Amino acid sequence: MGSQDDFEYALKSNESWANYKSHQNPGLFEKLANGQSPKILWIGCSDSRVPETTILGLHPGDVFVHRNVANIISPTDINSQAVIEYAVVHLKVSHIVVCGHSACGGCGAALSDARVGGVIDAWITPLKALRKQNEEELKAIRDEKKRAVRLAEMNVKSGVESLLSTYFIEEAVRERGLKVHGCVYDVACGRMTDLKCGNAGKKGVAGVKEDETEIVKGNHGMLVFGGDGASMTIR
Repeated sequence: MGSQDDFEYALKSNESWANYKSHQNPGLFEKLANGQSPKILWIGCSDSRVPETTILGLHPGDVFVHRNVANIISPTDINSQAVIEYAVVHLKVSHIVVCGHSACGGCGAALSDARVGGVIDAWITPLKALRKQNEEELKAIRDEKKRAVRLAEMNVKSGVESLLSTYFIEEAVRERGLKVHGCVYDVACGRMTDLKCGNAGKKGVAGVKEDETEIVKGNHGMLVFGGDGASMTIR
């Protein structure tokens, strides 16, 4: 199938999807046209295998999104910082989810000494730094795939720590209980693992109650956030 055929197929698929959604939830698009009030900010990788709304079982309007190569969070990247600030300060999301994944090309590149070329080498510099900081632990992992997943976990935790040190996020945590979560998605089975590296459920964190739960509902499932992390149930 050629590239033009791929695009034509995508357009037809979109038409079918829109018709299905309109039948399934007649008021959905009219509601979305009047504004958005997502509960979740998702910071993930640009990888085509990790479509956030799909893997969460939610629908348009539920998730505000920023994605980049290897879900790197840098305080000097005005693109990601603009998205994060808008989501937290203006949309007032209740949760931020930083999600890495298995088989991440960015992590694989950071573990190699070879150059990728172009701006990618500069972009993955933070991953290279994490690799060097944790060289001993990473070298002890003989399986290359598991080593890459471990680096992905380290990257997520680093991103979560960066977010929790950002002034407007600290303010939102303190004043309205914003929760930050770190997760890794397994491409091979479609499941997310909560790394429990954020502030959700931690005792002594301002604005966070250990037994507090919140439900984000989609048309096919419910994502439940609580003191023990996030879980998905089918409705």
